[in-house]
Parts: sequence; structure tokens; C-alpha cells
Amino acid sequence: MSFKFIDLFAGIGGIRLGFQSQGGVCVFSSEWDKYAQQTYEANFGEKPHGDITQISPASIPDHDILLGGFPCQAFSIIGKMNGFEDTRGTLFFNIVAILKEKKPKAFMLENVKQLKSHDKGKTFQIILKALEELGYKVHYKVLNALDFGVPQKRERTFIVGFLDHDIPFEFPIKKESYDLSKVLEPDELVPDNFFVSDEIRNNRQENLSRIAPYPSIWHQNISGNVSPLPYSCALRSGASHNYLLVNGYRRLTSREMLRIQGFPEDYRIVVSHTQLKKQAGNSVAVPVIKAIAESMIQAMKQKRLNVA
Repeated sequence: MSFKFIDLFAGIGGIRLGFQSQGGVCVFSSEWDKYAQQTYEANFGEKPHGDITQISPASIPDHDILLGGFPCQAFSIIGKMNGFEDTRGTLFFNIVAILKEKKPKAFMLENVKQLKSHDKGKTFQIILKALEELGYKVHYKVLNALDFGVPQKRERTFIVGFLDHDIPFEFPIKKESYDLSKVLEPDELVPDNFFVSDEIRNNRQENLSRIAPYPSIWHQNISGNVSPLPYSCALRSGASHNYLLVNGYRRLTSREMLRIQGFPEDYRIVVSHTQLKKQAGNSVAVPVIKAIAESMIQAMKQKRLNVA
């Protein structure tokens, strides 16, 4: 099935990779961060348009599926439950405005797990109501990247909608194995500046909660306790350099972070490690997106066959 999609809040293209794998063609992308634009252009051959708030919905090409990992910003008006009107002043409003103008057959949105509970659930109810008011049948679920074959505990809320309410869509359910050793570089190939000081290393050892498996990624929580895990806790764009340590003594490299997010080996790195760390932390786990894309396209194909 050939289909067209747009890639909003595109980051470095993780969502795009998932839907391209199912035969999709991207006809428009938007991302305001200049360094993410550089990475995106290096890998997809096109520079995304800038700030979505400055782009008229009518100017966006027609498409079948709208995609967006929209930022989790606080909603400016909460409580009145006016659906579309309550989203004004937020970036989610731009998604709603595009859906209203272009009426694509489907959409997929991604956000943090906590979106469902933000402001005692009011924010999420406003989001659902706004989408339903536009005529979409909406599905949502929290999925964990660990279940899709990547060594990262990354739980995210996914929202999928279809104009055709009879599309037989269900979110993918997987329990694929993961292997941390396959994403890690040999220590001898890692630059010296990725290895932490003796002081940090000793501190991690002193606060270790249990015997560490090998290999493992050590995660220090806000209280100082260190958990050695056979997978990574969620990559975070703004986290300390020492938030996650491989075997307690070195930081993750740029390539390792991309692997933990499920990016292919030929994905090009053209920015500094500092920028790539931010980009990987803001990105999505590509195998999760691939699985959702496959479920969406199969459901749409099935409906077409049923109608025929």
C-alpha cells in the first residue's frame, strides 16, 4: 500500500523511518531546531520546514497520514472542556488545525507516558475530545520499547486515529527479546573522554543497589541509589552526562544511543556528541513506530478488502 504522510515535530526522523518501512512517502516535514534539521537533512536529503506555528495549514501538501511527536507542554486553558477551543495557545493546536484543514485518513501522535495523567487527566481528555470533534475514531495506548527488541525502558503514549470508524485497528502487542551487548562498542574503541573519573566511578560503586550483571547500564536516581540493569533507562535529552553509565565507568557514545533507539547502522551522525545526545533523548524508539505503522497499514488494507 502506497501512502503519503507528513512528519511534524520531526526531530531526527525516527517516526519517518517507521512509516517509510511500510511504503510511505514523506511529502512534508517540520522541525524548528537547527541541529536536528542538520541531522535530518543528512539522512533524508531534505531540510525540514521550520516553526510549525508560522506555517499555514492550507499550504501543507495533501497527505494520507499525519505524524507527530508533539512536545508535552502545559496546556494554557484547562478545565472548561471545550475541546478544540481549549487547545489554543499550545502546539497541539497546530496539529488540530492541520487535521481540520487537510482531513487526512489517519494520524499517529506520540508523547510521554505521563500525558494521560497530566492535570488529573484533564489535558488528555481535552486532546481526545478535540480529535473526536474532527470526526476521528481515536485509539490510545502506552507502549514500552523494551517489548520491541531494543534494550531501553521507554514508555510512551501513542494516539492513533482514523476518519473511517470501521478500521479494525489494534495496537501491536510484542514481547521481543533484547540484547544490550549488541548495541555496545568494545571499550577499547571508545574515546578516553567517555570514561568517568575515579571519583564518579567510586561513588557509583558505593551506591550500588545490588550485584551488577554484565554488561549493564547503571542508572542513578534522584535519591542517589544506583541500579545496574541489563538495559538502559529512558534516554533523556537534558540528563546529566553521568545519568547512565555503561558498566559503571563510561558514558554512552553517540552510535550506542542511536542503537538503543533502534536506528539503523547507516544512520549518519553529522553533529557534535552534545547535540546528538539531545537528539537521541528527544527521539522515538524506531521499532515501536515500525510496529504501529504496520498495524495501521494492515488495518487500512483489511478494511479496503472487506469493502471490496
